[in-house]
Amino acid sequence: MRKSQLAALFVAVLCLSALDALAKTSAPAKAGEGTIVIVFKDGHRQSFSLADIERVEFPSASASNSASSLLPPRFIGKWRVGDGNGNDFNITLEETGDAKRSLGGVHGHWVFEDGEARISWDDGAQDAIRKTASGYQKRAFHQGKSFADDPDNVDHAENLTHHPI
Repeated sequence: MRKSQLAALFVAVLCLSALDALAKTSAPAKAGEGTIVIVFKDGHRQSFSLADIERVEFPSASASNSASSLLPPRFIGKWRVGDGNGNDFNITLEETGDAKRSLGGVHGHWVFEDGEARISWDDGAQDAIRKTASGYQKRAFHQGKSFADDPDNVDHAENLTHHPI
């Protein structure tokens, strides 16, 4: 009797192992429209509904290593932003990480960090564009300040470039 129970247990474990192996090697069902499929290094896949995702972040190994920071498409393009005094100017964020400011014709560089576009201008000033509950806002930091400091002004930001995402 005991031998037959062990044999049955062995067959059950063998069947479960075979089913697990079959599930991992069989072609997964195609994801429907509006989903994202993540393929892990071990080969298994997981689908997520885009409606459930607010954002995807890829933390870099080092804040100064811009090559490892991915630049989200929602920040790329031409932005109309407030200057804190009731006027507007434009900021253009390129896929390459380059940035241009129409106010003074200043060049800069931007990275994606802590969920926002952080722009360091050649004149020493810095701006950050972040998503808020009501849209986007631009936070300005004068020369000598860091992104951790209180901003010198906070104003609206609107991306004038339409993206599919």
